[in-house]
Amino acid sequence: MNRKDLVNAAARSGLIAALALFVIGQLSANAAPIETTGSSGNNKSAVEANPLKPPAQGQIPVAFVISDGAVIIDFCGPWEVFRDVNIPGLEDGPFRLYTVSDTTSPIHAGGGMQIIPDYTFANAPAPKIIVIPAQGKPSEAMLKWIRESTKNTDVTMSVCTGAFVLAKTGLLSGKAATTYHGAFVSFARQFPDIHLKRGARFVEDGNLATAGGLSSGIDLALRVVERYYGREIAQKTAYNMEYQGQGWMNPDSNQVYASAPVSTAENLLCPVCGMDVARPSPCLKARLTTSAPTTIRKLSTRPLTSS
Repeated sequence: MNRKDLVNAAARSGLIAALALFVIGQLSANAAPIETTGSSGNNKSAVEANPLKPPAQGQIPVAFVISDGAVIIDFCGPWEVFRDVNIPGLEDGPFRLYTVSDTTSPIHAGGGMQIIPDYTFANAPAPKIIVIPAQGKPSEAMLKWIRESTKNTDVTMSVCTGAFVLAKTGLLSGKAATTYHGAFVSFARQFPDIHLKRGARFVEDGNLATAGGLSSGIDLALRVVERYYGREIAQKTAYNMEYQGQGWMNPDSNQVYASAPVSTAENLLCPVCGMDVARPSPCLKARLTTSAPTTIRKLSTRPLTSS
């Protein structure tokens, strides 16, 4: 075989190998949904465990509960996911999005962004999905509205330390949940009756769902889309957003946060959030619970969570 024939043969072999890898990749992508363990401990297909049925007509109302200090990515990330869902044959998007707060006066979200809520808790439309981001201390009206509305929701979901708000409604008692990794200790201390899952990207328990910190809310929102419309629609939504995260297909994909970091003399860590105390951490801005060490409380200036 001359050199030219050898090159051509190699090229053909390379093409065959590439096609084989492509086919294997497609088969893997279309394989059965990942297995997940719910609070009951039974392994089930993620889709089979919690499928949701969209309405025959009309849009799915999604309420975003906000107040001063609401963390922007916590609610804007899921907002963009629901906004970008495209269902063939539907003229309008399948989700109707709106904000709800104590009043319709402007609130200042994280970083100072000013937002005028669409509705108050007194006149908001009944939601089928509720999104609760991290924010300041919840009002009694907020807790009551979440508690009552959740009786008829398909999903009531928290993002980051929004789990503190959801926990304060009492709805999470006896159930599984997760939150921002820097708040694990505080959450476990305040809500010992809730099964805290460290290292979870999100946790689903009945019609309640909790996401880890910040960007985890995007994954949980994509997961909700998948439950309504299937994996292909969710994948197309992620593709159109140019979102390449895969956490929405694996609820246990936050394992990097499953174990607490170890503090050493060379790398002193905050005993609450685990961050390097030599640089600003959320705890330096947080007013921790009264059960936190006095030396840590002296560092605090404003709430990190709704504790």
